[in-house]
Amino acid sequence: MEANTRGTGRLPAAFLTPGSSSFMDFLSEHQPEMLPGNRRLPATQGVLEAPHGTTIVAVTFPGGVVLAGDRRATMGNVIAQRDIEKVFPADEYSAVGIAGTAGLAVEMVKLFQLELEHFEKVEGAQLSLEGKANRLSTMIRSNLGMAMQGLAVVPLFAGYDLDREKGRIFSYDVTGGRSEEHNFAATGSGSIFARGAMKKLFRDDLTEEQATTLVVQALYDAADDDSATGGPDVARRIYPIITVITEDGFRRLTEGESSELSRAVLQRRLEEPDGPKAALL
Repeated sequence: MEANTRGTGRLPAAFLTPGSSSFMDFLSEHQPEMLPGNRRLPATQGVLEAPHGTTIVAVTFPGGVVLAGDRRATMGNVIAQRDIEKVFPADEYSAVGIAGTAGLAVEMVKLFQLELEHFEKVEGAQLSLEGKANRLSTMIRSNLGMAMQGLAVVPLFAGYDLDREKGRIFSYDVTGGRSEEHNFAATGSGSIFARGAMKKLFRDDLTEEQATTLVVQALYDAADDDSATGGPDVARRIYPIITVITEDGFRRLTEGESSELSRAVLQRRLEEPDGPKAALL
């Protein structure tokens, strides 16, 4: 930042001046070019081709929320990556699942993590879950210029609300518009199929194990009908990333746990290729 402080071991004055508790405001004032939405794209004809991530699903259960994602990234009709990670912890009690332009989305998540950490250090307290959802909305809105050029980021945000003592889910559009989803939600190209699966399987009394199984079923159905969504890949040992957030905090299922869940679903699909049916009343 300030050239005369380089090599001296001293922090620039910007770091020592009291200001906003928002890390984005800090960057906007001192190094705005570091914000993803402020970067200039090279002149090009048409939409830029870049790896895109899909599909993210979330479901609530008494005591928390599950957020999960498949592992495939595509670029046009090509599989760009088979084992991309799309679900990240935002802080101790929340997580973000990314859909859209993979590179920008990962960068936005890292910035969001810094935003929450910066607020906590400056204010000495955590943002409410509602406040976190609003901060993410602002960040997505700042990326609107990129979205208009085909580089959209559309995440799914989920967390455990310590005040309300329950799991909550928030979805977004490319303009930063935020909506709270009840019971379950999905985003990405396979979301319509995943949502259909969750709609028929969701119950208010799901256990944590049933909720994690439900998201794997939903991702399986999405992969069955959407070529951009990758199902459990037993041959390559690539399985969905599944996270659980409760009053005890964020927890990512181990590869062994995700493998066991996925194999159980695959085994059941051998018997019922179209998946489990909704419970009869």
